[in-house]
Amino acid sequence: MKFVLRLLVNAAALWIATKIVPGVTHEGDVLTLLAVALVFGLLNALVRPVLTLLTCPLMILTLGLFTFVINAVILWLTSALSSSLGLGFHVSGLWAAFLGALVVSIVSVILSIFVRDATD
Repeated sequence: MKFVLRLLVNAAALWIATKIVPGVTHEGDVLTLLAVALVFGLLNALVRPVLTLLTCPLMILTLGLFTFVINAVILWLTSALSSSLGLGFHVSGLWAAFLGALVVSIVSVILSIFVRDATD
């Protein structure tokens, strides 16, 4: 159940990013957006820890602000993988990835607070 809620939160955050951020687009239905959210979650679980470990000196040097760059790279990788899978999710450029990742992070935190309160 927790996995499904996390998937729905990611899907909602990605959907809001497609509506707010120019350069982040999705052409498809709800099922393909859920598939994109699944790809995003898998990349966050598998690739993000490796990137965080490899960029640890930069994280320390920037006092953690390099995390935003890692989030942008994850969103960009999601775009590349989703495009190759034919899911219709596209991020055009680094700035779109950066702003999209920022929106996804903020929306995910806000929705996670509400979902956690509702499940308690």
